[in-house]
Amino acid sequence: MAQSLAKILLHIVYSTKERAPYLKSKSVRDELFSYAAGTLKNIHCPALIVGGVEDHLHILCLLSRTMTVAKLIENIKTSTSKWIKTQGPNYRDFYWQGGYGAFSVSESQKPRVTRYIERQEEHHRSWTYQDEYRELCAKHEIEIDERHVWD
Repeated sequence: MAQSLAKILLHIVYSTKERAPYLKSKSVRDELFSYAAGTLKNIHCPALIVGGVEDHLHILCLLSRTMTVAKLIENIKTSTSKWIKTQGPNYRDFYWQGGYGAFSVSESQKPRVTRYIERQEEHHRSWTYQDEYRELCAKHEIEIDERHVWD
């Protein structure tokens, strides 16, 4: 077969450095989500949805067959970090955490993950980012060392 094809859906999750609530403003958060979606489109990893709350981000996107997960995350974190720092002095010290979670999603689970991301504000009325991240890792059978996963 001469043509190379791939369809890989990724659910990506990462927080602000030390989970600082930089994304409290709904308008800034929505602009950030749009900016992130544009960045992903430009690197041929189109977003299906970008969402989150005041201290973290969720992305459901397609992974280009020529892009590594690490390079995708580097691109999106760098781009959005630079953008948000232009939004005023309150964002001067903004940083994303060093790590991230990237989870494969089957086509059959795409609607469920999309709804999950859409409902982040509701979800986080009773769950912390850390609880949510632990649960995602457990569902995907990823062991985490809590001494090194939070920054």
